[in-house]
Amino acid sequence: MITKEQILIFKSSADTLFKSKDYTSATILYFKTWFAIQDHLLLEEVGESPKDHNSRFRQLEKYFPKIYRELDLEFSTYRDTYSKIIDLDTCKRIKGIVEHNVNEYKIEK
Repeated sequence: MITKEQILIFKSSADTLFKSKDYTSATILYFKTWFAIQDHLLLEEVGESPKDHNSRFRQLEKYFPKIYRELDLEFSTYRDTYSKIIDLDTCKRIKGIVEHNVNEYKIEK
């Protein structure tokens, strides 16, 4: 079960990497934060937590189509983190999405 505290820890780690200009690692952790927010939301609203990316996509598509569309647009960026160096602009875009989600879903201590 993903807690708000865990989500904030992931984001804090991503922010630290962002400040040190390690944009690839920061982007990976921003995605981890984003996935954790989605999993937390699914657990709270639907009562189910996905076991993998495919399950997450299917649940989001069914219960939260707006979130699904946003993730679907950016998932190729996540896959790119495994084989490419991520630039500042890409990292900032993912960071912005995560920060918006943290605020929108009131992820706070």
